[in-house]
Amino acid sequence: MANYNVAPLEKLVEQFEKMPGIGYKTAQRLAYYVLNMPKTEAREFSEAIIDAHEKIHYCKVCCNLTDSELCPVCRNEKRDKSVICVVETPRDAMAMEATDEYRGVYHILHGAISPLNDIGPDDLKIKELIARLSGDVTEVIMATNPTVEGDATAMYISRLLKPMGIKVTRLAYGIPVGGDLEYADQVTLARALEGRNEL
Repeated sequence: MANYNVAPLEKLVEQFEKMPGIGYKTAQRLAYYVLNMPKTEAREFSEAIIDAHEKIHYCKVCCNLTDSELCPVCRNEKRDKSVICVVETPRDAMAMEATDEYRGVYHILHGAISPLNDIGPDDLKIKELIARLSGDVTEVIMATNPTVEGDATAMYISRLLKPMGIKVTRLAYGIPVGGDLEYADQVTLARALEGRNEL
């Protein structure tokens, strides 16, 4: 059988395949799509990647992604700086912002404690969080993911903060709006019971 591989095309496929959730077939489709772009669009695409890499860095306060010294949330004087919502990734902060309910500030850990993946507390932005906790901060909301790693991270940080006299809360988890009880798993139901509120 003849070999139809073209080295630059294969290299492009390999690069797309390195992306999370992208298998070989999708990587091939993306590579062919890029090849069919007009040269100006392909150049703009590659320049956007390089530009993002060169200009985006961590906010010096909350460790979120920004292209200036402070991210838009930290720059906003109307945000309640006494409440810090701790999340694992910048995407989690964006999800919280999309609710249009939260008015405090964020702290991005850039991961969760995971001994199996060789990620310990020193690999996260926990020291930076501790450095922010002055007398102005009254509550830290642990909004890590409801996974073993997320729960372990929340517990670790709450143990660090309790002696400081700062209120530490955890997001309630449970039945989604519009969900049926019969389809909920036992852990979800148990968490829904634990996180119940008075009516």
